[in-house]
Amino acid sequence: MKDIIIDPSTMKLELDIMEITGTCVLVVCDGKVKVRELPTHREYKIVTHQGKVKRMRRE
Repeated sequence: MKDIIIDPSTMKLELDIMEITGTCVLVVCDGKVKVRELPTHREYKIVTHQGKVKRMRRE
């Protein structure tokens, strides 16, 4: 899926939920937002290190 940018002037995240299909997760780290689609019958693992997101992967 695509990455979404937080508006630096307002520090707000605007997201049109009608553009997102299916079940998704939003992950915010270092002022960046990533939208990833969740699998239907698997686990989705988010790996962090020192308070930052390092990897996101399906298992």
